[in-house]
Amino acid sequence: MLRARDAMDRMYADPLDIPTLARIAHVSEAHFIRTFRSTFGETPHRYLQRRRVERAMFLLRETDRSVTDICFEVGFSSLGTFSRTFRDIVKEPATDYRKRNHEMPVPTCFVRSWTRPSSFG
Repeated sequence: MLRARDAMDRMYADPLDIPTLARIAHVSEAHFIRTFRSTFGETPHRYLQRRRVERAMFLLRETDRSVTDICFEVGFSSLGTFSRTFRDIVKEPATDYRKRNHEMPVPTCFVRSWTRPSSFG
């Protein structure tokens, strides 16, 4: 499970699917999904979405790139899916998040700690 999670952390922007992740973990697909959820407290899909949103949060704070560019860079294939997922996890739209956090005069390590999305909604 750790191998698969590490692969998701490294390759979050790549198209990763359950068969690929199960092969990395050396287990069947069904066993992978069950064991991943019981081990990490969320499904592999949700974990990957959260990692992508975390990276998008960083890019929204630290760059002036468009939300659309960031959406595709972090691995989403649709702006609509990115927007919905970002809002579900962060509890506000990406544009509002950027406005609120873009000029924050706080060290990045504190910002990461305070703004890290929780897997428990």
